Amino acid sequence: MNETPEKPAAATKAAAKKAVTKKATAQKAVAAQAAAKTTTKQATAATEAAPAKKPAAKKTATAKKTTVKKTAVKKATAKKTTTTAKTATAKAPAKKAPARKPESRAAMVRRARRINRELAELYPYAHPELDFTNPFELLVATVLSAQTTDLRVNQTTPRLFAVCPTPEDMAAMDPEQLEELIRPTGFFRAKTKSLLGLSAALRDRFGGEVPGRLEDLVSLPGVGRKTANVVLGNAFGVPGITVDTHFGRLARRFGWTTAEDAEKVEADVAEIFPKSEWTMLSHRVVFHGRRVCHSRKPACGACPIAPLCPAYGEGETDPEKAKKLLKYELGGQPGQRLKPPADYPGQPAPPMAPPVAAS
Repeated sequence: MNETPEKPAAATKAAAKKAVTKKATAQKAVAAQAAAKTTTKQATAATEAAPAKKPAAKKTATAKKTTVKKTAVKKATAKKTTTTAKTATAKAPAKKAPARKPESRAAMVRRARRINRELAELYPYAHPELDFTNPFELLVATVLSAQTTDLRVNQTTPRLFAVCPTPEDMAAMDPEQLEELIRPTGFFRAKTKSLLGLSAALRDRFGGEVPGRLEDLVSLPGVGRKTANVVLGNAFGVPGITVDTHFGRLARRFGWTTAEDAEKVEADVAEIFPKSEWTMLSHRVVFHGRRVCHSRKPACGACPIAPLCPAYGEGETDPEKAKKLLKYELGGQPGQRLKPPADYPGQPAPPMAPPVAAS
């Protein structure tokens, strides 16, 4: 009876020990789980923190790259600017004569008239550079002189006037035959039309005679103010200013006008000089323009009126080099007329060479 009560006590003790062991195991499991969670959180935080550092590093590298690029651009720009400045300095034209002081209208007129006197001394033999023996020949030659040289016209007209010496003869010519005769002067179709028209008008309206009035002349086909003034001044003794390309260029260089239109140039110059000087003034200025004051390279260093010219320095100023630019009689070369006036100091122009026969 004493052994029966001991069994329950031993069972109870074993059960208590088992419970303690189970509780310890559970606590270990909880601790391990907590440790695992902590490790995971730390890993996540580290992962999230890592990208935050990369953009900062990337941004710094980009900033450095941009700074280097800007520095390179600045250096290149500075180098380019220096090179451009050196080039500009190297290409800079030689200094021209110092600009003249503004002059009054009265001073300009006095200077202009002095230029005319100087040109008269330089070209006492100035004359129209077209060969002619009567007003009709001068009218025809002047029409043909458009867009060509007086020399070429003078070489062409002997054959022309041998075939048709009068307006009646020319008006009756076959257009193709007339074209062939004047072909060397260029624009021969348009000129043929003008010559046939003006010849018929002279025959029908003026009795075969060239009129001596400006308003009548400009009514003829192909005849403008320039042509009319040439005919009036040199065939009829009526003063006129002939504004061709040479006269207009020099009038602007001399400061007589700023106009480009021929009629405006004519009007401006007419206010400066007395009417009695108009025709010879035209010859002198045109002579000077063809011989010395060229369009592209004036011979400034060989120009006798250089001290009076506001445009001095636009051309060659070295005397020796400028002397080589002189033309016609001033350069020791033939003139433009085949039959120049007796007082002309140069050589006559040669006639047109005969055409070479086909072999």
